[in-house]
Amino acid sequence: MHILIASKSVIPAIKYGGIERVIWYLGKELIRLGHRVTYLVNTGSRCPFTEIIIFDPNKTLASQIPDGIDFVHISYFENDPLEEVNVPYISSVQVNFYDDRKLDVNTVFVSRNHANRFGSDVFVYNGMEWEDYGTVQLDNQRSYFHFLADAAWSVKNVRGAIKTIKKTTHDSLHVLGGKRLNFNKGFRLTLSTRAKFHGMVGGGHKHSLIQGSKGLVFPVIWHEPFGIAITESLYYGCPVFGTPYGSLSELIPEDVGFLSASSSELALAIENVEDYSRKRCYEYARDQFSSAVMTKNYLAFYERVLNGEQLNQNQPTLVNTSEDRKLPWS
Repeated sequence: MHILIASKSVIPAIKYGGIERVIWYLGKELIRLGHRVTYLVNTGSRCPFTEIIIFDPNKTLASQIPDGIDFVHISYFENDPLEEVNVPYISSVQVNFYDDRKLDVNTVFVSRNHANRFGSDVFVYNGMEWEDYGTVQLDNQRSYFHFLADAAWSVKNVRGAIKTIKKTTHDSLHVLGGKRLNFNKGFRLTLSTRAKFHGMVGGGHKHSLIQGSKGLVFPVIWHEPFGIAITESLYYGCPVFGTPYGSLSELIPEDVGFLSASSSELALAIENVEDYSRKRCYEYARDQFSSAVMTKNYLAFYERVLNGEQLNQNQPTLVNTSEDRKLPWS
């Protein structure tokens, strides 16, 4: 099958870029399974393992689908008339919306919670090609906890992560994805000596920092659609200490982490981090959130569409349009 993966992203991801990594690994796995893959992506993209076409923002997606394509995997194109696409397709959505827009009937979300909030039950968990993540060291000495997200984004709640760590006896936090002084998306100056900021990091440097961590502190205050930071951290043997919002309740069973909207309760759990098995965290992420599992699940939805099925009975739309954009935290 010749599959076109269409995204307004630039591939590959250099440091951060969850969508970029997802479609990169999806394409590699589809090729490994014997399919032909072409990417339709933004200028600046490159790919050593298959063909790319540069997306023209002045044209519709439908007009840029080349001849001979059997299926299109669309990474959400906002305001693009998908009804003009005359090839079987799905539209995968990785983000939150807070308005009453109607999504395509063949929309696929990235977690059960994400789908349910839009009146759907159609989802595929994101998966990484773990071979790219190097050797996992589960018996090494670890001396701090980490936060992994764009710290300038208030819903990721780096302030809450630092507040939580300061309630522990002596633990420290390494912030991967932010600076101590931030003017982006609002002023923030963090004075605590128990927080170390590494800025935006990626690749091997990011991986080595996670491998030195006892656990991920992830107190998001929105409904996280998925959270690649969660699965990456688990893969390196880090239990997750977060809030019970969005995908977290389904991604983090009690044997690999602890969830609470209370910084005091999270701090207490962090003090007992040795109760969690690094090996269990690693094996759980390896087995459940690989690119092979993700691709298999997407292929099942491709097959349903190719057989003439509509994935969602109605166009998905946000069930509760008055949903709080920032959720309770103390």
